[in-house]
Amino acid sequence: MSTTSDTPLRSIFFLSDRTGITAETLGATLLTQFDESQFKQSTLPFINSDEKARSALEYIEYMGRTSGLKPIVFSTTVSDSVRDILRAGNVLFMDLFDSFLPQLEAELETKSSHLEGRAHGIADKDVYESRIEAMNYALTHDDGVGEQGYGDAHVILVAPSRCGKTPVCIYLAMQHGIYAANYPLAEDDFEGRRLPAALAPYKDKLYGLCISAERLHQIRSARRRGSRYADVGQVSYELRQAEQLYKRHGIPYADTTNKSIEEIATLIMEDKHLRRRSF
Repeated sequence: MSTTSDTPLRSIFFLSDRTGITAETLGATLLTQFDESQFKQSTLPFINSDEKARSALEYIEYMGRTSGLKPIVFSTTVSDSVRDILRAGNVLFMDLFDSFLPQLEAELETKSSHLEGRAHGIADKDVYESRIEAMNYALTHDDGVGEQGYGDAHVILVAPSRCGKTPVCIYLAMQHGIYAANYPLAEDDFEGRRLPAALAPYKDKLYGLCISAERLHQIRSARRRGSRYADVGQVSYELRQAEQLYKRHGIPYADTTNKSIEEIATLIMEDKHLRRRSF
């Protein structure tokens, strides 16, 4: 279904008693199965009192009347009274706790705590600290910096500039506590058939990234339009040489063109047999 500027959009709200990240993740995952151009998405965080719930519902219902389409609310609030208020509105109310807590309580034969923020808090100090350490490592070993620390890496991402190495390293650190470094492949690295000297001792830790030449040209042009760095021919050469290097040295690699950061990180962890630290 395509939309035009005159077509009303259905309002989607991600509502939570905390940041809304969990509600966004739940809702956005389900919405990927539909034409997302039909929706106008908003996040309403910290709806943690009856007063805030009534105010939020008033706004949500107003948006529904304006569009003529019943709003959809994805909720992860633990407050029974807040959920009751929202459920009574002229909305499609979908709540994670409504869906799953009763079944869990029945199976475990105990009532849930209903404590706000438990889904987002620091449940384990060791887990939290492992993430911070991994993040610090990713930042101090980014873009070829800190080569002397590669021995501590769980994985070292290699690829030409702007193929997505840094965001993937940060995601691996934040979500999984993985020590991920990255090294940018440049023309000098392609002149010989050997691995760059900084990487050679750590061949087993290497993982390559590649991307379509068209996409990399677009990314580099946004940064340095008209430069040799962004030239289609130069981009194609670097990607070709990088892929040959990966194959020559048996380095696993993934095409990032149409993949999200989450998907790339999952592929890396599977291919390198990595597991979450302290989880």
